[in-house]
Amino acid sequence: MDKALEGIKVLDFTRVLAGPFCTMMLADMGADVVKVERPGTGDDSRAFGPFVGNESAYFMCLNRNKRSIALDLKQEKDMEICKQLISSADVVVENFRPGTMEKLGLGYNELKKRHPQMVYAAVSGYGHTGPYYGRPAYDSIIQAVSGLMSITGHPGGSPTRVGASIADIVAGMYTAFGILAALHYRQITGIGQKVDVAMLDAVFSVLENAVTRYFVTGEVPQCIGNRHPSIAPFTAYKTKDDYIIIAVGNDRLWEAFCSAIGKEGLLKDERFSSNKKRSAQWESLDEILADILKEKPSQEWLELLERAGVPTAPINTIDKVVENPQIISRNMIVRTMHATVGQFLVPGVPVKLSQTPGKVEKAAPVLDEHRQEVLSDWLGLAEE
Repeated sequence: MDKALEGIKVLDFTRVLAGPFCTMMLADMGADVVKVERPGTGDDSRAFGPFVGNESAYFMCLNRNKRSIALDLKQEKDMEICKQLISSADVVVENFRPGTMEKLGLGYNELKKRHPQMVYAAVSGYGHTGPYYGRPAYDSIIQAVSGLMSITGHPGGSPTRVGASIADIVAGMYTAFGILAALHYRQITGIGQKVDVAMLDAVFSVLENAVTRYFVTGEVPQCIGNRHPSIAPFTAYKTKDDYIIIAVGNDRLWEAFCSAIGKEGLLKDERFSSNKKRSAQWESLDEILADILKEKPSQEWLELLERAGVPTAPINTIDKVVENPQIISRNMIVRTMHATVGQFLVPGVPVKLSQTPGKVEKAAPVLDEHRQEVLSDWLGLAEE
């Protein structure tokens, strides 16, 4: 095996982000992902900008390594083809509003009667059970209802959406994880199962210690800007010319930090002698450090702190990130060749496997690009 998921066939009914992110992860690791799209328009995200020629860059960055076939599931002939493809699949993935696949006769309870070995994955806003079953959702809706927006932003400011569509992305990751767990179980038992992932559950599970802090203290977590709620100093500071992030995660680093900035006297200040005390006195500490860090430009501070082993970084804009030598050295920017737009750059595969590394081998497909080869490869149909 050259690829970790070689031989796994995934029939992908997903669109936009959460589902396509999941199936992209599977495709990167070698699964044969066939994307089922609406004739004429395809995945909704094919209409999202920016565009390269007539092709959506949004769509292309999420659907590499996949093949596309267009099927009208309201037409009997196309539905029959769809059912045959399902019969050949190891995994079916969908992210419709709950109930949609059931209306088509393709819900899990129906399919498992004929295909008990199938892994069926569904990712949706609120999941396939509970009082919110069937409610529509987008990333910003879930960021709001999950509580994430309430702890993002600066004190006194308005609730703030995280810059990336994190609810979709985290749900997509969890769905891929669930699929792999279900495939492992099937390998042992021969029995498939349903993977039900809700975006709300996914975001709630990654609120870090906000939920725990509430249960322990009874205090409702609020927006606190860039600082950490229980570690100090651990925030962004304005230097002479820009901003940098400094993360002093323990008392040993506090000693190294004070030495690096030439303020060993802070080590004798009883208010800051432990992380617990520094966190309680973070406002006083921030005032002191803000005055100190304004004295030198960012690059000078970064060099001093890095030499001392103190975690620190510039706050990069995207144009700087894509030129970052660490990003480049780990092959996190990959060139693909698209059928109509030519060369197109996409993020690389972040999971580095030593024996069966993931690869970006193909650009995102043009709508219905692989009809002939999919029907041949999966169903053994002759060209005619």
